[in-house]
Amino acid sequence: MHTDTERCLRAVRSKDARFDGWFFTAVLTTGIYCRPSCPVVPPKPENMVFHPSAAACQQAGFRACKRCRPDTSPGSPEWNQRADLVARAMRLISDGVVDREGVPGLAGRLGYSTRQVERQLLAELGAGPLALARAQRAQTARLLIETTALPMAQIAFAAGFASIRTFNDTVREVFALSPSELRARAPKRQGASTPGALSLRLPFRTPLNPDNLFGHLAATAVPGVEEWRDGSYRRTLRLPYGHGIVALTPHPDHIACRLTLSDLRDLTVAISRCRRLLDLDADPVAIDDQLRTDPVLAPLVDKAPGRRVPRTVDEAEFAVRAVLGQQVSTAAARTHAARLVTAHGEPVEDPEGGLTRLFPAPEALAALDPETLAMPSTRRTTFTTLVGRLADGDVHLGVESDWPRTRAELLALPGFGPWTVDVIAMRALGDPDAFLPTDLGIRRAARELGLPSTPAALTARAAAWRPWRAYAVQYLWATDSHPINFLPV
Repeated sequence: MHTDTERCLRAVRSKDARFDGWFFTAVLTTGIYCRPSCPVVPPKPENMVFHPSAAACQQAGFRACKRCRPDTSPGSPEWNQRADLVARAMRLISDGVVDREGVPGLAGRLGYSTRQVERQLLAELGAGPLALARAQRAQTARLLIETTALPMAQIAFAAGFASIRTFNDTVREVFALSPSELRARAPKRQGASTPGALSLRLPFRTPLNPDNLFGHLAATAVPGVEEWRDGSYRRTLRLPYGHGIVALTPHPDHIACRLTLSDLRDLTVAISRCRRLLDLDADPVAIDDQLRTDPVLAPLVDKAPGRRVPRTVDEAEFAVRAVLGQQVSTAAARTHAARLVTAHGEPVEDPEGGLTRLFPAPEALAALDPETLAMPSTRRTTFTTLVGRLADGDVHLGVESDWPRTRAELLALPGFGPWTVDVIAMRALGDPDAFLPTDLGIRRAARELGLPSTPAALTARAAAWRPWRAYAVQYLWATDSHPINFLPV
C-alpha cells in the first residue's frame, strides 16, 4: 500500500487508525516516522514519504514519533492473510526466529537460500531480516524499560541484543532517547503481585467482537492448561526458552495482557503468539465489507461486526486436540484432552489461578501406550500416527507452514478428512479462507438461513465470501446458542 501515495495521503489526513501497521509516514523536515493516525497536524504532502515497515523507516534514518508511538501499532494484516515467502518470513521473524537461529535459520525453515529471502524482504518491506528483527528488539526493549524495574543490562539481553552497547545505541537511534530517559518518561508502574509478571496492552483494529473469540476459547478450555477466571482467559504457554502463563482480558480499545514468564527472553514470542491466538492483526472493516455483499450474511455482520477467528498458541497442540474432537461433543473432547494433560503434561506453578500443566509435547505423546487411550481403535490409529509424524518432523505445523503443502500432508494421514484438515487450517495455520462445509453447526445454520445445506452447494455459494470464508464460519456459528458464541460471565 505504501506505493499508493494518494491513498496514503487520504489515510494520514483523516487520521484513519485502520491503516496503522499497513504503512508508516516518514517526515522529511523533522526526521521522524509516524503511524497514519498520529494526532499531530499532518505535514505538507511534499514532506512525507511512505514506508512499508518501521524497520525501513529506521534504515532510512528516521526515529519513532514520541507522540503516536508507531512501534505500538497493530501488525500488518498482510502477513496473516498470505502464505507466500514474505508473509511466512514475517511470521517467523515475529516469532523470534532470527534472534534465536539467525538469518540462515530463517532461510532454512522457509526452504530458500539466504540471498532469496533477503532479496524478497528488501523488495517488499524496504528492509532485510536483520533490520526487521532489530526493529522488533527495539520494541521489546522499550516495553521492558517502561513496564518493569529490571536493570538495563538484563533488559538488553532479554530483548535479544548481543551487547549492552548495541542496546543503548539502538534505543537512542530509534527513539531519540536513552534507555534511562525512556524509563523516566513512562507512566508510574503499579507493583506486580507476582515476581516476573508483566502487564501490557495489545492493540487491535476496531471493531472487535469478543463474544465468539473468548467464548470459544473458554468453552473448549482444557482443565489445567486453560481457564476463564475473573473476566480473563488464562492459559499456560510452551516457549523456546521456558514456559509462561498469560491472562488476556478484553477491553473496548485493547486487550489487557498479563504475562508471567520463566525466562524474559520469551517475551517477544509470547506477545506474538497471543496476538495470533486472538487474531488481533486482522482488518475487520475489509473482512466485514466483503461478507456484507451477501444479503444473507449482511444482517449477521451488522448485528455483531468485528468477529475474529479464535486461533492457537501452539499449532501441534491444536492438531492433537482436533483429532480428539472428531465426532464427539465439546465436553467429551475436553475430557480426552484433560486426561492426556494429567498423565503427560509438564507441571507448572500458578500463584494467581488454577493452571497446573503445559499441554504435552508431541514427543511425550508419541511415547505413550496406545492402549491407554479411551477412544475407538480407528481414532487411536489417527492419534498415534499424527503425534508420531509430529515428533519425527515428518509433518511440521508452524507459523511458516506452506498452507497447500501442509494440507496435503495432513490429508495423507489415516483418519484425516476434510473437516479435520480445514479446522486445523483455519485455527492453527491461520488460513483466512479455510471453510467447513461439512461441519454440523455450519450446515444447520445454512438451513436456517436459507443457504444451500449440502457441502458441494454450500461451497459453491461461499465462493463469493473469499478470501474471508473462515470469518464467515464465525458468523454462521454465531447463529446457534452453543456456549462458544457467548462471552463467559
